[in-house]
Amino acid sequence: MAAEFSKAVALGLKLSKRIYYGKDAMPVVSAPPCVEEMKAEEEENYLPTAVMAYAEITEPSVVDNPDVPSYQPYVHGRCEPPVLIPLHMHGVSMEVDCYLDTAFVTVSGAWRVHCVAASKSCYCRIAVPIGEQGSVLGVEVESPLKSYHTKLTSLADTEDEEKVSSSKDGFLIKGHIYTLKIPQVVEGGTVLSIKVSWTQKLLYQDEQFSLNLPFTFPSYTIPMIKNLDKKEKILVNVNSGGGTEILCQSTNHPLKRVGPEAVKTRFCYEKDISYWSTNDFIFSYSISSSGIVGGILLQSPSLQDHDQREMFCFYLYPGKRKNNEVFRKEVVFLVDISASMQGKPLESVKRALLVALLKLSPGDAFNIVAFNGSSLSFSPSLEPATNEMIKRASEWIENNFIAEGGTNIAAPLNQAISMFSKRGKSLPLIFLVTDGAVEDEKDIFDSMRDHLMKGCLTTPRICTFGIGSYCNHYFLQMLAQMGRGYYDAAFDIDTVSMRMERLVGYATSIILADISLDALSDLDSLEIYPSHLPDLSSGCPLFISGRYHGNFPESAKVYGTLADATDFQINVKVQDAKDIPLDKVFARSQINALTAKAWYSGSKEFEEKTTKLSLLTGVPCEYTSFTLIETGRGKANPKSKTEQELQKAGDTKVRNLSFKEPKITYLRSLGIGFGNRAATAENVPPDEAEPKLYETSEKIFKAATDFCGRMADNVCCMCFIQCCNRLNDQCAIALTQLCTALACFECMSLCCEVCSGD
Repeated sequence: MAAEFSKAVALGLKLSKRIYYGKDAMPVVSAPPCVEEMKAEEEENYLPTAVMAYAEITEPSVVDNPDVPSYQPYVHGRCEPPVLIPLHMHGVSMEVDCYLDTAFVTVSGAWRVHCVAASKSCYCRIAVPIGEQGSVLGVEVESPLKSYHTKLTSLADTEDEEKVSSSKDGFLIKGHIYTLKIPQVVEGGTVLSIKVSWTQKLLYQDEQFSLNLPFTFPSYTIPMIKNLDKKEKILVNVNSGGGTEILCQSTNHPLKRVGPEAVKTRFCYEKDISYWSTNDFIFSYSISSSGIVGGILLQSPSLQDHDQREMFCFYLYPGKRKNNEVFRKEVVFLVDISASMQGKPLESVKRALLVALLKLSPGDAFNIVAFNGSSLSFSPSLEPATNEMIKRASEWIENNFIAEGGTNIAAPLNQAISMFSKRGKSLPLIFLVTDGAVEDEKDIFDSMRDHLMKGCLTTPRICTFGIGSYCNHYFLQMLAQMGRGYYDAAFDIDTVSMRMERLVGYATSIILADISLDALSDLDSLEIYPSHLPDLSSGCPLFISGRYHGNFPESAKVYGTLADATDFQINVKVQDAKDIPLDKVFARSQINALTAKAWYSGSKEFEEKTTKLSLLTGVPCEYTSFTLIETGRGKANPKSKTEQELQKAGDTKVRNLSFKEPKITYLRSLGIGFGNRAATAENVPPDEAEPKLYETSEKIFKAATDFCGRMADNVCCMCFIQCCNRLNDQCAIALTQLCTALACFECMSLCCEVCSGD
């Protein structure tokens, strides 16, 4: 998919070179070279690095300047599949709301169809790159004649399920670039106003939160018009939620603080520019605290919320302790080496695993189990993480990580459980890395639950990492939550190494274990996400959300165990969550947890609960999908008195003429699914899971050829001859003349192609 999209843009840029902008046009070289243009010309360079709009061209002859028509030599043929020409951007603004560990982003801009003649038209495509663990919330498009907006709908309530299942638009490229086509033919010179909203996670690194938003616009998005006012505007609102001060650390766009320096802070950037931003928007800030600090936020549900229980959020920040001592660890790495992992996925895992081994302390112990249909371990027991042993493990990985065979997850998990010493001086950790789904996942979960329900220091923690969309990510999430560990996934094969290294870094930097909150035991009813409180890592804050009946006290106590085996206890303040939409902030994590429960139990109740939460918060799930709703922007003619009377009387014809129903286009569901056992059994590589951008002409031609072949097989030559004998003279003459004319037209077309030198 990514290569297909990049190739379409590359061909579109070549096709756009035929456009003449006049003598007074502003040259593109006036902009500084983008990072992408400085690299080698690879197809990956043309993936969008900011919100972009493209003209989808199938007829190359329509490509021209809509303002100054120029002489263009005729271009023969069609673009199959269509090519994408990036549109010129005439303005952009971005607003970001940061709450706790979540950012809500809205980008608005204007794009002009500069590459299509004024008398011609084309379709347009929108691409939205989304940041860390992001979810698209909505897209709005306005043109002079029509407007469009997306809306989440329940799959269960959809009247035409076939349209949803057969939809080929509205999908993710590499798991983080959302794209859809505007189902309207847009004329050359039209300006499209586009507004896109999404949510993504803030990263916590080096004791500060950081936000990285895709905001790099290539030079070919700059309008070729002199004296055109170009303005960028960025507004950032930060609400930490607690009683700690926000300290802005760094940003690559000069933000100005607006308002008081307190818990809730606003930053603004607005500037007239000569070229668009050539860097992603990076913003970081820290929460001022000298040690582990936490709090509890409470909020009442809205009237539209189907669940009228009160909401709460419990958070712990690791703080700025210079000597944060981490637990000694006993680590077992379980790595899938089935045939589907061959190539880049396995090489990326090997690289991340070697980095993880080098970061272990000499007092730690480790082992490695490579599994496919069977299991192969580096050692019969755990080995000390000395330099000599890590060197031997590296050699073993190079010799034994050979992608072949099937997938069996249960055996290596049970093998890892039996390796731990259970001495209580080290924290046992299991890392499971896989790209496949297996049939006995529910049995594995039940078996692991018996080992993990003790809830003490000697109970193994399980961290899971999924590669691609063929594995069951909800099974991996449930396993990690029950094991009080961490979960992550890489839908983009290029990010496997980076994300796996980060996951291992979180789990091996535990500073507080066996966490409990006394206030939770006094509530009348409680539902928390995740269902088991994980440990606190120095590289990742802890956030717990949920619903409850009862009364929280004014303060609560948090208990835990530090790495030096001493008890930990602090008081946390309970306060109202002012101006923080807790339901939306934790919607993604709660939807994932409810979906996992629905998969495991097969309960329709959990499916309905997930669907309602998805529709309320606007975050897509497995049981909802987007629809694109089209509405006209022109003013409707006032109805006459007679029409109004007939409408009241129920005249169907008048009603249909007077009221035009909004046109609805069904888009793909953005759910990741529950794994693909068939693809796992066949060892299909994970990078083949992405849908195709276009239905290529080869497939269409093949389908047509197969149909004609089947028809020809049913008609014999003798029957055809007998049929021709029954034609009268007039029909035979007409048929002969038609065939002769078609042959002449084809000869003329061939002559034109030869003479033109095409």
